[in-house]
Amino acid sequence: MATLFVYRMLIVFCLSLCLCCHHIHCSVTYDRKALLINGQRRILFSGSIHYPRSTPDMWEDLIQKAKDGGLDVIETYVFWNVHEPSPGNYNFEGRYDLVRFIKTIQKAGLYAHLRIGPYVCAEWNFGGFPVWLKYVPGISFRTDNEPFKRAMQGFTEKIVNLMKSENLFESQGGPIILSQIENEYGAQSKLLGAAGHNYMTWAAKMAVEMGTGVPWVMCKEEDAPDPVINSCNGFYCDAFTPNQPYKPTIWTEAWSGWFTEFGGPIHQRPVQDLAFAAARFIQKGGSFINYYMVGLFTIEFFLAGGPFITTSYDYDAPIDEYGKKLGSKTEGFAGLIRQPKYGHLKELHRAIKMCERALVSADPIVTSLGGFQQAHVYSSESGDCAAFLSNYDTKSAARVLFNNMHYNLPPWSISVLPDCRNVVFNTAKVGVQTSQMEMLPANAEMFSWESYFEDISSLDDSSTFTTQGLLEQINVTRDASDYLWYITSVDIGSSESFLHGGELPTLIVQSTGHALHIFINGQLSGSAFGTREARRFMYTGKVNLRAGRNKIALLSVAVGLPIREDDDSVNHFDFIAKLIMIFVIMKNVGGHYETWNTGILGPVALHGLDQGKWDLSWQKWTYQVGLRGEAMNLVSPNGISSVEWMQSSLAVQRQQPLMWHKAYFNAPEGDEPLALDMEGMGKGQIWINGQSVGRYWTAYAKGDCNGCNYVGGYRPTKCQLGCGQPTQRWYHVPRSWLKPTQNFLVVFEELGGNPSRISLVKRSVTSVCAEVAEYHPTIKNWHIESYGKPEEFHSPKVHLRCSPGHAISSIKFASFGTPLGTCGSYQQGPCHSPTSYDILEKKCVGKQRCAVTISNSNFGVDPCPNVLKRLSVEAICSPTTSTTMQPNWRG
Repeated sequence: MATLFVYRMLIVFCLSLCLCCHHIHCSVTYDRKALLINGQRRILFSGSIHYPRSTPDMWEDLIQKAKDGGLDVIETYVFWNVHEPSPGNYNFEGRYDLVRFIKTIQKAGLYAHLRIGPYVCAEWNFGGFPVWLKYVPGISFRTDNEPFKRAMQGFTEKIVNLMKSENLFESQGGPIILSQIENEYGAQSKLLGAAGHNYMTWAAKMAVEMGTGVPWVMCKEEDAPDPVINSCNGFYCDAFTPNQPYKPTIWTEAWSGWFTEFGGPIHQRPVQDLAFAAARFIQKGGSFINYYMVGLFTIEFFLAGGPFITTSYDYDAPIDEYGKKLGSKTEGFAGLIRQPKYGHLKELHRAIKMCERALVSADPIVTSLGGFQQAHVYSSESGDCAAFLSNYDTKSAARVLFNNMHYNLPPWSISVLPDCRNVVFNTAKVGVQTSQMEMLPANAEMFSWESYFEDISSLDDSSTFTTQGLLEQINVTRDASDYLWYITSVDIGSSESFLHGGELPTLIVQSTGHALHIFINGQLSGSAFGTREARRFMYTGKVNLRAGRNKIALLSVAVGLPIREDDDSVNHFDFIAKLIMIFVIMKNVGGHYETWNTGILGPVALHGLDQGKWDLSWQKWTYQVGLRGEAMNLVSPNGISSVEWMQSSLAVQRQQPLMWHKAYFNAPEGDEPLALDMEGMGKGQIWINGQSVGRYWTAYAKGDCNGCNYVGGYRPTKCQLGCGQPTQRWYHVPRSWLKPTQNFLVVFEELGGNPSRISLVKRSVTSVCAEVAEYHPTIKNWHIESYGKPEEFHSPKVHLRCSPGHAISSIKFASFGTPLGTCGSYQQGPCHSPTSYDILEKKCVGKQRCAVTISNSNFGVDPCPNVLKRLSVEAICSPTTSTTMQPNWRG
């Protein structure tokens, strides 16, 4: 009986333990192969979605799109400056509702990686630190400094305790499986020596002692102490190994593209190369990849850092920034899928997941298949086998022999074989569609533009102060405004030579950044701008002074506060370029960026007077923080009555600088994503219904836009677009911000533009293209139950899909054979099936999506026997209604 009793109690204990693990979850652990969740090793794909860069009504659909794209984890930074705007005063509302965001991830059935930092970089204002932190007595950022460590620990504990109180760590049954402390600190730690090492060690110990029950990571920190996992950020991480053999290989930032700066081109990363980098990381033993970014929105101007980072943080992500209303049954808004990047990565994830059991169970056996070709083979004791066949040649395809079978590998590509026999995916063979996006008129008229001049002739004495010499801008503004006025006066004698036909004097102003407008006696005399690479600049220009007293007003404009940059902006394939980049970082960024200066620190001097040089730097200067329009809250409908507005037609004729413009507009019909076209304006800021749309700047892009090839190591200068065009012309307007009628638009223009040229546009998928060859790798040709031996060959298909609410209205191009060109410029080749158009029109026109099998039988007679053929097609998408769409889409 005693034995039976013990046996029964043991069963009860085991059942209780199982139930406990089911409801509460055992802590996440790790070994050298992977993270273990509930004791099971996992290959995990993750994507970055920054919650403040989105709106709450977008979160659910963004996360669902990420899940549909094959992701397991959502990663986000935690942004200190938005959560604690002043010491001890916290904000977790609206776009800053971190708990709601994490619970939305949990609702979708995904895991979360919480990168607390609290330094985040992220091209975010001041690197995510609140500006008030700079003024804590005795503080020095990110080093062995007690005031900084106290503040950092206080915020970290605030976030961890908030997550614990909501049971959001996986050890509590929540979705958070990883947390990060600090961020990309390794290079800075080395520069600081012992102080840097002591701080890093303290930060790791502090985090671990919080007892979250999940592992902590430090990215780009090769000295991360146990049990913290060091991880990799970069365009490629296949050469990375953790600092201990018992830690997993984690890639916390696989850069999907690159950020954009005003005056620079748009950077794109070909999906073939991104897929190649991810597959190469996995084949060498990596088990966790986070795409930075995967889904995003835009940012309010005061959150954009850099400086000179554009308002859009698009990053060439698989899901772009433009939200689309999802219909009457939901209030959700989704980003538009960027094809082919989204679809090709989705297929990669499916292929890798087929290999998961083998990947987490064994180490690879690597064999050479040629000079630039390799096979990585994973075989488990249970009989699972997975292989990666790689061709690192950047010029030529290769035909290799593996397991007594021949395989064709395009240059710079990897084929995935989940059964060591059948290829289900190749990184260079893109079979998903390409979507062509266009900005189309939204037919939303701007009603009755009116304008107000930011008069600088009379200042409000209550908002100004006077002191000797020039002051640093951020110490004065505390980042409350982008704008700071520096005002002084000079008395010019009537006998000065330039007043009697001589050459005008020259004003020289040395600025530490970022933009500067010169006003002489109320008139704009000139402007000057820095760049992200050279934020310091000098203005030199002739000034038209008069006899008597002259007022010199210098408007200094900040374009985001500094952040610490990354020393891996260039991949490891270009060693010399990387050394140059490190030099630039040390020169332009360096340590303790909180001590950097902004604004006019001089000298300010007049040259060419009879007395020679007149240094104005140390005379009395009057300062005003911000603009009068800001103080009067002109961006709000409640503030417009405080000034006298004039018809904008009068203002446009004069093209004056420092003009406020306002108009009303009705929301356009439909559900397409919306944006403001600011091509006719110069530089300034935008608000709609009191919400900040962001900084705008019609700075024209300079770069090298001479095409792009996916092969070879990627770097931001490799694939550039938009040279000679405004870096950012369109500014996203979330439909959730709009009312049906009387939406209030306010624009502040620094230089002088024509507001009547501002228009509302809609972003639409106007056409879709696809190009797939015979024998294209397809997952359907691999059956788990038959151990990779398919019963029949499944021909590949071309899949076309318009956006919801749109259907294929016509076929612009179709050719089964050997077509030439690329999407938007296809041409018939020497081999062409005459039935191509008829087949595509029959299968696809009138439908939102369709699929056409690529086979001779589908197109009649083989147009060119013994030649590898492909189907290229471009279809036009047009708005439709649900009643006119045809549901059957399979062909």
